[in-house]
Amino acid sequence: MIRINLLPHREEKRKERRKQFYTLAGAIFAVGILIVLLVHIVNESALSSQEARNTIFNDAITQLDTEISEIKDLKLKINRLLARKQVIESLQSNRAETVHLFNELAARIPTGVYLTKILQDGDVITLIGSAQSNARVSQLMTNLNESPFLQDSEVKQSQANTSGSRRVYDFEISVHIERSAEPTEQTVADAEPAQRSN
Repeated sequence: MIRINLLPHREEKRKERRKQFYTLAGAIFAVGILIVLLVHIVNESALSSQEARNTIFNDAITQLDTEISEIKDLKLKINRLLARKQVIESLQSNRAETVHLFNELAARIPTGVYLTKILQDGDVITLIGSAQSNARVSQLMTNLNESPFLQDSEVKQSQANTSGSRRVYDFEISVHIERSAEPTEQTVADAEPAQRSN
């Protein structure tokens, strides 16, 4: 006997396929959410790790900036100390200069020449005074030019004046100090005969 299935088998298969589709879609959706969560967790972990590294780098940069500013301050202090040292060395090297100058002038000024004022501006010495004659002024310049401590003497002014019954020559002479040559006892001794001969 032939059996005929009157149930709608196609409808059953459709329902079965629909059920499988929804089940598969739910599983895929769940797997997708799981993947998104995993990616988010990994990204958060990497981000927090990078932020920790950035904090370490920023702290190191701040410390280096502080050290650089301290180094700049130290360099500034060193430059100031070096400038002071140079000033002190300059003063120490020139501290006997005044003594040498007066010693040299005393040895080089001929008889009949009188200084009333001595001015110094750096390396330039200005001698102001009077002499019995113009020849005495010339002799003074010659003596100054022969000095190893003085050089480039130049008459700024020389004029005859009458002081009482005597005629005198007022003069102003500039001369440069030669810092590389300090007068010794021998140069002073050599200059004394030139003074006595006048």
